[in-house]
Amino acid sequence: MNESSNGKGFSVSLFVNNKPGVLVRIAQTFARRGYNIDSLVVSNAHDARFSRITVVFQGDHENVDQILRQLNKLIDVVHAIQHGSETSVDREMALFKVGVKPEKRTEVFQIIDVFRAKTVDITDESIIIETTGSSSKIDALERMLSSVGLLEMVRSGKLMMARGLEPT
Repeated sequence: MNESSNGKGFSVSLFVNNKPGVLVRIAQTFARRGYNIDSLVVSNAHDARFSRITVVFQGDHENVDQILRQLNKLIDVVHAIQHGSETSVDREMALFKVGVKPEKRTEVFQIIDVFRAKTVDITDESIIIETTGSSSKIDALERMLSSVGLLEMVRSGKLMMARGLEPT
């Protein structure tokens, strides 16, 4: 996550009851503190009664601790944990649509190869590329493709899992 003028990027993993309204209460916790959510991923956990939520936002250490305390007080939050890169594995997925005619594709294919991405769709005038990796890898691929005709991009947001036997 890139540094911003507001502070450092933080990732918070939540394990919550899978009930209506939980996500709204979590988002309100960030809004009340004046923080914008940079990335939000929600999915069922291995037990369908629960969901996993990953939130990425910019902030400072004091407010992160306060937000974690507030999140952990919410009734449907089983636990909220802040993870750093040394304590977790994180990945993001992205799709890129590049406008490129057949005679100009060699450069795009070279970029795809260097980033270990793959082509998932190709037409006479466009290529859709899929990649997974760190946020910085996806940022770098976006910069490279911008110079050769990037038309659209869709990113999944950060997925994370704690290393070892620690809970996510």
